[in-house]
Amino acid sequence: MTSDLTVEDMDFRPDPKKRSLGELLSHIALICEADARISDEASEKEMADYYQSAEVNSPEEVRSSLRNNLKSLKQRYDEYTETDLNVTTTSWWGTTDTRLGWLVQILTHMAHHRGQLHSMLVRMGKDPEIQLFE
Repeated sequence: MTSDLTVEDMDFRPDPKKRSLGELLSHIALICEADARISDEASEKEMADYYQSAEVNSPEEVRSSLRNNLKSLKQRYDEYTETDLNVTTTSWWGTTDTRLGWLVQILTHMAHHRGQLHSMLVRMGKDPEIQLFE
């Protein structure tokens, strides 16, 4: 959905109180790694540090970061045993889930923001003309 975006498009903000396109894309690009760290019980400070150090600023950086973070998440989960998948961990704000449950939350988080991205692109007049779900 980002192949036709320019650096200038990243500043588009449909509502003054909401994320810009660039902020949304940066968030999407980092979800797999960030949520995996949260599932590993990273602290609030560790997460703030991660977000600050991992910022992405261009459509190319978004695509690269998303690919790398998705690959890393896949490798992480490929290495888990069934026992590992049933280990329960707690986020810094108190949400508790199994590693398998965290994976479902990561996928849901991605789907949620993918829908937001699609809506924002349509609003910009850059409809990617793709099916979100088949």
